[in-house]
Amino acid sequence: MAASQTIVLFHSAYGLRPAVHAAAERLRAAGHEVHVPDLYEGRTAETVEDGMAIKDGIGTDELLRRAVAAVAPLSDRGLVYAGFSLGGSIAQNLALADEKARALLLFHGTSDLTDDASADGLPVQLHVADPDPFEPHDWLNAWYLRMGRAGAEVEVYRYAGAGHLFTDPDLPDHDAEAAAAAWAVALAFLDELEPAPEAP
Repeated sequence: MAASQTIVLFHSAYGLRPAVHAAAERLRAAGHEVHVPDLYEGRTAETVEDGMAIKDGIGTDELLRRAVAAVAPLSDRGLVYAGFSLGGSIAQNLALADEKARALLLFHGTSDLTDDASADGLPVQLHVADPDPFEPHDWLNAWYLRMGRAGAEVEVYRYAGAGHLFTDPDLPDHDAEAAAAAWAVALAFLDELEPAPEAP
């Protein structure tokens, strides 16, 4: 039986939509403990423009503060950080700041990292559309190299022809075949991680 992980899953710029809850249930069905913080405090968006307006109104610093506060009660558990698009960016920032992070699972989004970033031995997996207007090839190539220099063990999976948020069945971006493939690989990635320590 695969080892159970404690996963914190962050939503995209659309907010905590049904697709995020469905993803969490998929992970729970695989035996994992999953937490889904609501960084928008109940607000959701119907379009990417509305979502970006909510994000910009809250501000990046406040979103990160809310994310840190959400994971603080779990910080001694050795977390797997995961997220969709904007949530992937937030997950990456938190994972690289957490020496106990067990892994980083990214769907549709990455974040910049500083030259002194350290991710020694951190397993990282990214699933991204190809091409993706929000994650262009030049950016992803540079990100991959910088993550490698930071010590992360990075895998990148690209899905030709898929829309940006191709795992969300309620959005025009959805690509059922790409989503199924991404989830199969992601669940196998989690299965291969070492068992998490028991909760105190």
